[in-house]
Amino acid sequence: MVSLDDAVIARLKKGEDQFEILVDPYAAAEFIEGKEIDIVQHLAVDAIFKDAKKGTHASEESLQKYFGTDDVIEITKRIILKGDIQLTTEQRNKMQKNKRNRIIETIARNAMDPKTKAPHPRQRIELAMEQAGVHVDPFKPVREQVKTIIEVLRPIIPISIDQIRVSVKISSEYIGKAYGIARNYGSLEQEDWQSDGSWVGIVRIPAGMQNDFYDKLNDVTKGNVSTKILK
Repeated sequence: MVSLDDAVIARLKKGEDQFEILVDPYAAAEFIEGKEIDIVQHLAVDAIFKDAKKGTHASEESLQKYFGTDDVIEITKRIILKGDIQLTTEQRNKMQKNKRNRIIETIARNAMDPKTKAPHPRQRIELAMEQAGVHVDPFKPVREQVKTIIEVLRPIIPISIDQIRVSVKISSEYIGKAYGIARNYGSLEQEDWQSDGSWVGIVRIPAGMQNDFYDKLNDVTKGNVSTKILK
């Protein structure tokens, strides 16, 4: 259970009534993201309130009327997913910063310039978000916000979320070290072992990860690897 000092109020209004819980905001955010957590373990009090500050519990009758159940787990989930979570300024700033970093990392890993097929550096994405005045919701899932943010960034930088297909050829000398990287880095679409012992494969990877992919292959093969982006 979370302490009362660390918990915040999550509130859902139903008609003229309101229902509240005292919950760990960080656990609530993870639950909204879809993570499998025992959310009741992150309540300060295992109860549904009419007014949490006054300690007034919601009546069983009102719970049955609006939720069709008095099960604390089920109602807690609905309040978190559909209600409002009251954060302190410090909590909101911290959660927005963390969510912003995750959004930038997701875009940098998956986005590219559709004309050059080159990935965008993290700093370029961050600056474009600042220029566009992007607002980050501390509770809205990253994947949902990325879709909206990409549209906002397009007038500022050419950007698209995509994957690329890369043809890779590794000589027999470096197969032992490089094969695992090529095969497991993304989605292997095709592979062929050549008569000279070399390996040729086609790998589909997130566009923003191509430089990291090339760096890893070049490192283990001492630069003796052939790569080509396919249309």
